[in-house]
Amino acid sequence: MLRAPAHGPGTGAARPPNSLQEHPKPMYAAAITQFTKMLENLDRWVDKATQHATAKKFDPAVFVTARIAPDQYNFTRQVQAACDAAKFAAARLSGKEPPKHPDTETTVEELRARIASTVAYLKGFGPADFEGANARIVPLSWMPGQGLAGADYLVELASPNFYFHVTTAYAILRHNGVDLGKVDYIGSINLRDA
Repeated sequence: MLRAPAHGPGTGAARPPNSLQEHPKPMYAAAITQFTKMLENLDRWVDKATQHATAKKFDPAVFVTARIAPDQYNFTRQVQAACDAAKFAAARLSGKEPPKHPDTETTVEELRARIASTVAYLKGFGPADFEGANARIVPLSWMPGQGLAGADYLVELASPNFYFHVTTAYAILRHNGVDLGKVDYIGSINLRDA
């Protein structure tokens, strides 16, 4: 059985600093820019899924409840969870209130609107909103009295959680025949002359 190394008070082991602490990088660039890009990619995947369904002559609504395993969230919940992970990270790292989403989406169009709403929220932030975010303590609702420093929250929890749901949404579509590949997942990159 794999166990995470113990760090913190009472363990006798100091936590190794994460890259955001060693080489401070604005939280905006480390999280918000990338979360926005990946949600925009997700929207393009949903568009490709709709095109795929049309070409194969089946209702795109099939994707809404699709899942890979019986005990996993379906596609709708994966999209909702990815959007929530991004908006909560932005809100918690900036010290702001996130928008409320009641998780009532039942159609492809409603899922795309949820993605668009989250992207619009993220685009409302700028680098100045994340001043001091590295050291801000983010409380953990499921562990009363416990929290993570902003940099640790982003690296250890928010980013992995976001990518888990985005990647699973991608895998559900791919599993159901949508013509997606690595280029669709990664999306645009900022090439420079070498």
